[in-house]
Amino acid sequence: MNQALGLSWAGIVRLGLVQTSLGAIIVLTTTVINRVMVVELALPAMLPGILVGIHHAVQMSRPRFGHGSDVGGRTTGWIVGGMLVLALGGVAAAAGTVLIATDVFWGLVVSTLAFVAIGLGASAAGTSTLVTLAKHVAPHRKAAAATIVWIMMIAGFAVTAGVAGQYLDPFTPMRLLFVTASVSAIAFVVTVVSVFRLEPKNVLTAQDRAALSAQRGSFSRALREVWREPEAKRFTIFVFVSMLAYSAQDLILEPFAGTVFSMTPGESTSLSGLQHSGVLLGMILVAATTLIRKNADTEVLRRWTIGGCLASAVSLAAIAIGGSFPQTWPLGGNVFVLGVSNGAFAVAAIASMMSLASAGKSGAEGLRMGLWGASQAIAFALGGFLGTVAIDVSRVFIGDPVMAYGLVFSLEAVMFVVAAVIGMRLRPAVSNDQRPMPSFGEIAMVEVLDAR
Repeated sequence: MNQALGLSWAGIVRLGLVQTSLGAIIVLTTTVINRVMVVELALPAMLPGILVGIHHAVQMSRPRFGHGSDVGGRTTGWIVGGMLVLALGGVAAAAGTVLIATDVFWGLVVSTLAFVAIGLGASAAGTSTLVTLAKHVAPHRKAAAATIVWIMMIAGFAVTAGVAGQYLDPFTPMRLLFVTASVSAIAFVVTVVSVFRLEPKNVLTAQDRAALSAQRGSFSRALREVWREPEAKRFTIFVFVSMLAYSAQDLILEPFAGTVFSMTPGESTSLSGLQHSGVLLGMILVAATTLIRKNADTEVLRRWTIGGCLASAVSLAAIAIGGSFPQTWPLGGNVFVLGVSNGAFAVAAIASMMSLASAGKSGAEGLRMGLWGASQAIAFALGGFLGTVAIDVSRVFIGDPVMAYGLVFSLEAVMFVVAAVIGMRLRPAVSNDQRPMPSFGEIAMVEVLDAR
């Protein structure tokens, strides 16, 4: 299709506001409601864990939503519709939590349906937002655009958690419902205003219209065709392996710091803050270098991809070794470097999705983006769980916590090396407008989103 790659910086920020809105709703449902169920309602911790798992599992629907934007030729409707479902799901999740206090069965029914809606809404809105960026952002701006939308999503987490926390005290069930409904309503309005007349109009040729018409009602066939594309398949595997390694460390790093390095809860929390600071720096570095070197971005991105994966592997291996020297090992500096490596890798992965989505057969950008988004969601759903299970199993058979944690961190390092190898095998591709596209074999761009 003849689509202008001319989305301005203001337009990119407007799409970032969609991610901010998405993050604002999700943070209430995955953290605040989680805490209320476990603390105020004294429910088993596994219950909110299962609900959050449902939210991740439902995101396997991302390819279907991406295909929907492909056959329709527009993404704005999917963004607005997805955000509406997400907002309603957020309100329903709060209502289900309130209902549990008086009727456990129906409260759980409502909560389950709510988290299904949250997963569907996040899939539709999140996938379509990235598809819009992929189609309408100039190639040399994509890493910067990925950084902007990622940071704005994190801002949605942080601002909502802080502001909502103030209005939730003193806690009452009705106050929880009111705060959640208010945040959901504001997020929906912000989304509608942000995307209003934002998406450039497509200039469709007769051939384009014929292609869109042929694609309607053929999701399974379109999915098979995309899966037969060697680069799309390799990149799907790359996303899964790298994001599995990326997410597996989340739930075990702070327990490792407390168990092996004898850090207090406050100290381990500060360690997590140090890691997130490194992540932010890594993202900014990738964005800055790709903007500065417009005519050499393929080589710059190649270095960031390979470097991001391998530096993450080295950092994790160093943490594994450092457990044997808890009195002298600079764990804080080690974790900061890990954060920088992870940040560079993550934002480059999103930029990769945005760039490679336009490679291959025309009219399948959304389906490719949805396929990779689903792969990422599955990896995130499995990563935290498998990381904690690996620790428990290792401690049963090994006994020594230093060796148990060291083994798991080493396995994660190996996964990052495998991801780098897969990335280097990807070949150059050509975009739909016949411009040479970056590939992992030559330019190696290393995102996601959670996203939760």
